[in-house]
Amino acid sequence: MDDMKKMPESYWKEKLTPEQYKVLRLKGTEAPFTGEFLNTDEKGMYKCGACGANLFSSNTKFHSGSGWPSFEDVGSEGNVDLEYDTSHGMKRIAVNCKNCGSHLGHLFDDGPTTTGKRYCINSCALNFEKGKV
Repeated sequence: MDDMKKMPESYWKEKLTPEQYKVLRLKGTEAPFTGEFLNTDEKGMYKCGACGANLFSSNTKFHSGSGWPSFEDVGSEGNVDLEYDTSHGMKRIAVNCKNCGSHLGHLFDDGPTTTGKRYCINSCALNFEKGKV
């Protein structure tokens, strides 16, 4: 599993679109309300846009009004790493893919669901596989 974390940046620059590279590898953020999966309601699994690891089930997705796809919990236990993030003068928890180390978005404690969590994830950091969740 650690092999993906050891891939050189040249590999990621070639594999990802410029926007994906900015978000996934440089810890950027896509513009709000522009992401492909913001309003997706189909059943399926959201996977890491860099390495394809299962991350979030459509069963945990909800519409938060924040401008990014939101999930109340991870779909596959242990597939994300959380890291304290103080960039841009804010105190947040960054959500990263455990398999490849790519930045996905942030976790907030303001979710309206039973978990009280809102995983605020960039659409371009995800791929979606329709079907079984």
